Amino acid sequence: MFKSIKRQRVSDEIVDQVRNLISEGKLKPGDRLPPERELIKEFGVSRPSLREALNSLVAQGFLEVKQGNRTFVKSITSEKLQDPFSLLLKADTQKIFDLIEVRKAMETWGAFHAAQRVTEEDIERLEEIIGEMKGALDEGRSWEKQDADFHLAMAQATHNTIQTHMMFTIYDLLRESVARVFRDQRKTKKLFQQHYQIFNAIKNRSPDKAREKVLEHLNYVESEVKAFRD
Repeated sequence: MFKSIKRQRVSDEIVDQVRNLISEGKLKPGDRLPPERELIKEFGVSRPSLREALNSLVAQGFLEVKQGNRTFVKSITSEKLQDPFSLLLKADTQKIFDLIEVRKAMETWGAFHAAQRVTEEDIERLEEIIGEMKGALDEGRSWEKQDADFHLAMAQATHNTIQTHMMFTIYDLLRESVARVFRDQRKTKKLFQQHYQIFNAIKNRSPDKAREKVLEHLNYVESEVKAFRD
């Protein structure tokens, strides 16, 4: 993935490479960078040059260090949007319907293009998540994480970097909304069926059907959220 460094200012070249990989979607939000020793070998640079570049990328908001000094790709929109989103929803819970409305626009578009652009690797990822959902459903476990993972994987299948980063920004909000509203078995079973239909439409490369099934799913989510609040 990474290329050997040839320019004199090696830290700048590392920064350029990583930013380009993020821009191209080859490094996605939440991806963990290889360990420092491996990066030094791949880039062919010294430890000080690598650390200078990584510190610069962290300062620019492209990377973040967490969980025992491990480095992850950060959503390019998260710092500007995620906290204000959460605060806005907590201050006025009616805004959840604004979020659903925006999701309808984003995700119907996303499903349509995912069905056109999906790769075999994308299909395998979506199928893996569907399998995890089914296992959790059969065992009576919560699966809000898999629900959010599915929508994020669908965004990644569009191969549109901005779409992916924007979905990653609202990832936690997706998890919270599912956890609060969809608790009984009948509703979670229906959600699973909807996700499975979306998956099949994308797998079969049927853009119109994928868009239709996502809209059907989000209309159902909206109706259940309204019922939950009444």
